[in-house]
Amino acid sequence: MRADLQKNKKGRIAPGGAQPERRLLPAGVGVENVHLQLHDSASRRQSDAGQRAICEYLVDSGKLAPDNVSRALRLQAEQQQSEKIGSILVKLGLVSERDVAESLRDQLGLRFVERNRFPDEPWGSTEISFNFLKKNLALVLDEDDEALTLVMADPRDQYVIEAVSLCSGKTVLPCVGVPSEIEATLKQLEEGPATAAAPLALNSLQFLDDVEQLKELAGEAPIIKLVNQVIIRAAESGASDIHIEPFEGELKIRFRVDGLLREIESPPTESAAAVISRVKIMANLNIAERRLSQDGRFRHRVRGVDYDFRVSTVPTMYGESVVMRLLQRDQTAQDFEALGFTPEQTGTMKEILAMPHGILLVTGPTGSGKSTTLYAALNHLNDPERMIITVEDPVEYNIPGINQMQVKPQIGLTFATALRSIVRQDPDVIMIGEMRDSETAQIAVQSALTGHLVLSTLHTNDAPSSVMRLIDMGVQDYLLTSAVNAVQAQRLVRKLCDECKEPYQPMAELARRWGLDRATLGREATLYRARGCDACGHTGYSGRRAILEILRISDEMRRLVLSNADASGIRRLALAEGMVPMRQDGFQKALQGITSIEEVLRVTPEQAE
Repeated sequence: MRADLQKNKKGRIAPGGAQPERRLLPAGVGVENVHLQLHDSASRRQSDAGQRAICEYLVDSGKLAPDNVSRALRLQAEQQQSEKIGSILVKLGLVSERDVAESLRDQLGLRFVERNRFPDEPWGSTEISFNFLKKNLALVLDEDDEALTLVMADPRDQYVIEAVSLCSGKTVLPCVGVPSEIEATLKQLEEGPATAAAPLALNSLQFLDDVEQLKELAGEAPIIKLVNQVIIRAAESGASDIHIEPFEGELKIRFRVDGLLREIESPPTESAAAVISRVKIMANLNIAERRLSQDGRFRHRVRGVDYDFRVSTVPTMYGESVVMRLLQRDQTAQDFEALGFTPEQTGTMKEILAMPHGILLVTGPTGSGKSTTLYAALNHLNDPERMIITVEDPVEYNIPGINQMQVKPQIGLTFATALRSIVRQDPDVIMIGEMRDSETAQIAVQSALTGHLVLSTLHTNDAPSSVMRLIDMGVQDYLLTSAVNAVQAQRLVRKLCDECKEPYQPMAELARRWGLDRATLGREATLYRARGCDACGHTGYSGRRAILEILRISDEMRRLVLSNADASGIRRLALAEGMVPMRQDGFQKALQGITSIEEVLRVTPEQAE
């Protein structure tokens, strides 16, 4: 007789204990007989039809490639013990646990329960053994006099449903949940409030001197599965970065989505060192070195899509903080319109790119989309008549027909040394990932003056400041005015969700302050606000768009630079010559319903007004 289906004197199913009372069971039927009957009548393996249905759903929804179905089925056939096809697909990294759960929800017509709806405290009225639920990945969500709601990893498991129904005397209402979330909640309920001493375990684990033991922990199946699930979930969320941050008594994981960080459920605290070591092993970093920063990279396939991951670690008080940048290898460069350029801005950029030589600079802080804009420019310039060479760190998009070079500082291949070499290749267009130092800037200027079109990025707040920045880097003003054709500054704003954005009229005083009345030619301005819905994850935003300003270097501008004018003087002349400042461009896109006024004010500098 199974220990976890025995009942104690109070009628609760519990491991071990006295002979159960049978008042909740049909006459003459004991718990032992119930177990035997259920075991015989309800097989715990998936039927072939159910497995085919899951695979067909995942293929039809575009979450699984047809070729991967046969791969998973072959692996299932090779195993001595039959494993559910959904579990195999998850372990192979082909789909996520949520994909499988949603498949079951749609096929069976059941309710899907998110983790935030799970109970916070152990239940006190149910008669189901905790060990039984833990073994079968089921969780009691709710209970009344007639029915009991059960969240299950596999709601097709009639063995569990009938056992709970017969032993509780109630109707069981099955729901679908994500297996790892059910498991984590059960563990949290089991441990209860007595886990306050966990930080001590974390500290002792994080600073283990035994590297082999740390490798062994990082190589365990639960840790590998946890890291893979984090990566899959980040890719599904459209995250650009994954942040893994250890704190006292807590391991935080956050995704950067549309430029802002979102915190997800924290994994067990005691897994901190093993999780971080797992990422370092994947990136080929030294897991024994925890005192110095390290950088690495690796490739990982998520749902049939190849991703490059850039990994950076820095030591903190409670371990190592890890950031992983996600780069989709198969993603193609977009055009200017897709990035948020207006028709007028697109026309201006194409005019600048049509110049035979000179420098086009794209400026802005880290994460403002500078590289993406340069790729759009390269995509526009890419034709058989031009030879284009890029020097990047890293190569983010692969563009057929363009020679792309990855810098490797560890062997002396820097931006400057790479530039010296590629100039001898006689390219028509050179793209430099970033002007980081005086030497790179000097070579770029010389390349522009000798007949090359040079594209590059620079870190400044706005377009006029870029001129002063290059002079500060040691570029002579007379060379600068001869070489630079234009400077574009940009920021990224979150795009309002088309499904739930709602219009409103701003106060007249604010409309005048922001200059909206001028943009609408005196008519009442209409703005849009974020509301939130299921389509956008209740954030009110989905995707990002660029807002920008383009400064073209005119003859009058060159004379002003040579007269040692400052950035404010250059800005005044640029505005007089027709430059639309970045903030004003953002206001116009807010009036069009592309973004909200709050987003524009959040990302644009004050001087851009």
